[in-house]
Amino acid sequence: MDGMVLGLFLLAAFLGGLASGVAGFAMGFVVSGIWLHIITPIQTTTLIVGYGLWTQGYGVWKLRHSLNWRNVAPFIIGGAVGVPIGTMLLTSINPAYLRTGVGVLLVLYSIYGLAQPTFKPITAGVPADASIGVLNGLFAGVTGLPGLIVTIWAQLRGWPKDVQRTVFQPVMLAAIVVNAVALSLAGAVTAETVKLYLLGLPLLLAGLWSDDAAFRKVILLLLLLSGLALIVPTSIFRSAGW
Repeated sequence: MDGMVLGLFLLAAFLGGLASGVAGFAMGFVVSGIWLHIITPIQTTTLIVGYGLWTQGYGVWKLRHSLNWRNVAPFIIGGAVGVPIGTMLLTSINPAYLRTGVGVLLVLYSIYGLAQPTFKPITAGVPADASIGVLNGLFAGVTGLPGLIVTIWAQLRGWPKDVQRTVFQPVMLAAIVVNAVALSLAGAVTAETVKLYLLGLPLLLAGLWSDDAAFRKVILLLLLLSGLALIVPTSIFRSAGW
């Protein structure tokens, strides 16, 4: 990994930590826009999961007195089913398809977040929450991104923002723990990945502790740019020397 690529990797780690500190869930979304162009999908997923233990552990610790485990249990149980399936799929998915698919989802979510449309809150019970947990876990296993589906679901349920965070952060942490175990068993934790992890960790923590809610729209714009970067053909990045 040359100096330019390493710089991009470290910059993404810092922005990912900043995103998680501000929004509580966006670290993986932000870093994917860069990392999926310069390292493998398996390395990207493994690093997001490894760093997620810090970002989501920190977030859950801050919210520890507000958590209602009865509310989050269906999501966590569903995620425990979905994550291993997603991890198995990760090894067989074409990287180009994965990169483009994640990019499209990030663009759509960013546009949705910036537009802030209003919907009538959805009324659902435990079976629906558990099903969302399975889908969220499946997506987390494939991409290392454990927050997209459960975050959207919490918004569609019409829960207040403080309640949303007490749901999606512990759900994300649980999915990350299961994902970490599954990736370790699958042999995805290599010496090169551990080296990258240690290099990026200080930058991630520096960004994580730069918590300021005023950066919300900046985070959404970063997600939008990350999604667009994943949709842009890889040949463009290669021609630029990346």
